Amino acid sequence: MSKRNIDGIQLKNMIISGANNLENNKGPINALNVFPVPDGDTGTNMSLTMQFAVKEIKAAGDFEVYTVASAAANGSLMGARGNSGVILSQIWRGFAKAVKNHKELDVKAMANAFMEGSNTAYKAIMKPTEGTILTVIRETAEYAIKISDNYDDNLLFMEEIIEKANSVLSKTPDMLPVLKNAGVVDAGGKGLIYIFEGMYQALKTGELLELKNAAEIVQEQRREVSAVFKKEKINYGYCTEFLIKGKELRLEKYRDEIKDFGDSLLVVGDENLLKVHIHTNNPGGVLELALAYGELSSIKIDNMREQHNELLFTEETEDIAGPAEKYGTVVVAMGDGISEIFKDLGANEIIEGGQTMNPSTEDILNSINKVNAETVFIFPNNSNIILAANQAKTLSGKNVAVVATKTIPQGISAIMALDFEKNVEENSKKLDNAIASVKSGLITYSVRDSNYDGINIEEGNIIGIVDGNISGVGKDITEVSKKILDDMIDEDSSLISIYYGSDVTEEEAQKLKEEIGEVYSNCEIELHFGGQPLYYYILSVE
Repeated sequence: MSKRNIDGIQLKNMIISGANNLENNKGPINALNVFPVPDGDTGTNMSLTMQFAVKEIKAAGDFEVYTVASAAANGSLMGARGNSGVILSQIWRGFAKAVKNHKELDVKAMANAFMEGSNTAYKAIMKPTEGTILTVIRETAEYAIKISDNYDDNLLFMEEIIEKANSVLSKTPDMLPVLKNAGVVDAGGKGLIYIFEGMYQALKTGELLELKNAAEIVQEQRREVSAVFKKEKINYGYCTEFLIKGKELRLEKYRDEIKDFGDSLLVVGDENLLKVHIHTNNPGGVLELALAYGELSSIKIDNMREQHNELLFTEETEDIAGPAEKYGTVVVAMGDGISEIFKDLGANEIIEGGQTMNPSTEDILNSINKVNAETVFIFPNNSNIILAANQAKTLSGKNVAVVATKTIPQGISAIMALDFEKNVEENSKKLDNAIASVKSGLITYSVRDSNYDGINIEEGNIIGIVDGNISGVGKDITEVSKKILDDMIDEDSSLISIYYGSDVTEEEAQKLKEEIGEVYSNCEIELHFGGQPLYYYILSVE
């Protein structure tokens, strides 16, 4: 049996090929949704996370094993979107940690890297759930360790661990009842297997799996860049990125030394390699301080004002930051109307996003850095964004508090409860109480036939969801809305809020309000334009 080790160039190609395979198959992954509703985004989140990893790898220049793995870890860290993306970034973080002393990866090293990836991912999640991507990576990694003595050829080794991963994936419905009820396997686990399969193909053929829709990705990236430049006034003109190579590097010490040089600061890495990113007006000063720590490489300085002018054909004046406020807020919102509501409630930064549009860790970190406040509260307003928000909190040099809002109504209730006269601990309790006081309902439609918890659902049916559980199914939007409101309202309820989406007219929404008012005459009813996609109505009961 021939020996087949993996060098840095091969690892680079394998990861890029894995990312391409994931992108090509994100549609089927998105379809593996527990609820048959049109908001499946696991495939999209994982793919966008991996595209950040690929971008970082290509920019690294040095294609040694550890450099490639570290670039994948750092890129996926900043690009992580949704819970699946955050977990994926932690897998690459552990993988990189395990390979840092290797010039090449033999079977044993690959097995250890997968195992460390699993361990790191589990440590990052406060309450790991079995039957998910975590189970797939853990059982696959454990099996990889078990069989690693039997192989000295990574190609044959990868074949067997992919077979094992598929076997574990097929059992996820038996581990997680919601998957079994929906008749699907775990979407995150399936996405991980697509990455493995793409890596295998590159190792086998020496060629990358090509993107089927590369032009579409480029266009989307251009749209994202354009949107950022259009919205952002530039206080610090030079985007400065570089690596510091050395021994016993002190990440926190260097970060503290340069934190006042600008914003959008990120310093990640370990004692031998630091990746630095900062927007500053004095890149020379940042680099001069870095030289005291070690050797500099991959230096990249972009004039953002020049780029801004080229893109918009106009000049922007610099903002002058005033004194810091006691509290600032970053809110994730979907829909023009809902964004306006949060602005009216005093939100400092609003990130457009939600289901199918989860913001990345970098998106959230950039918004944190724009808020001139002693403490920044983040309102994710979606359970799939909380992990990325916490990851951004860890990376930020500011005092950040993540408020665990899982719905838009929870976010509205919580931001209204924020009290500038109270300290952070007192506010945290107030906000938690505000979240607990509100019930949230969603009205959407089914994208496939399904059975959930004994409820038969046909494609095209209207679905009502209350606090994460399907509560009503029917063929009429108004009737399903009234059905789930009946489940949400109790004797203590006093306020019903209706946020109508982009596919509902004001007249239709007004009619629903009137019909609800006839049934619940003891409740105050408010009607707001939300403009949200996918959901006809977001309903709130307090």
